[in-house]
Amino acid sequence: MSRFRGLWQASVNATRRALLWKPEDLLPPSERYIFKFDSKEELKQWHLYADSEFNGLSSASLQIKESTNGSSGTGVFSGNLSLDVSEGTKWNISRSGFCGMRSKKFDGFIDLDGYDTLALKVRGDGRCYISTIYTENWVNSPGQQEDNSWQAFVYVPKDNWYIAKIPLARYLPTWRGNVIDEELEMNPSRVVGMSLSLNAEGGIPGSHSGPGDFQVEIDWIKALRTLS
Repeated sequence: MSRFRGLWQASVNATRRALLWKPEDLLPPSERYIFKFDSKEELKQWHLYADSEFNGLSSASLQIKESTNGSSGTGVFSGNLSLDVSEGTKWNISRSGFCGMRSKKFDGFIDLDGYDTLALKVRGDGRCYISTIYTENWVNSPGQQEDNSWQAFVYVPKDNWYIAKIPLARYLPTWRGNVIDEELEMNPSRVVGMSLSLNAEGGIPGSHSGPGDFQVEIDWIKALRTLS
């Protein structure tokens, strides 16, 4: 009898939950941390790249800036952009003057299907950076090993903290830095990595450009759900 009563109570509870169910219960939280830049351990998820891999002369570093008021630290991506190349280079590169930081591949995928915006809390130097989202390769030929890349500009104002919010719909499909002139749609459920980079030339009007030093401080990267 007690077993029957237990089954009956479980059925009543399930029915009660079903009657109280609302569509919004299926939605993910309104925001989700993807990366925090608050410790040296967190920075191990990233690696640097630059034109120096092809005998360019640009350089970059990624370090933790310790807090002085007891709060968590922040990451500092900095370096120098150069348009020059080493003498006698065997690489026939068409341009130099770029640096970037890219996350190591996730263990599996990050599913951002319930989100519509990527947000970065940054403080910088007035330069324009490039935010890249890498997804599983299905746009390109299956024989190609490179991930699909989707890019959008991020203007980072000088000195003050700024939360840049980029709708996922604004990210354009690219192939080795060039926009693909096709109507393609990102699959946000199969995100395999992200990067933040910059070029000495280009960017949005009004932003600082050209060779020289750069520095951007990063607190976190989040996914946001801004649409109901």
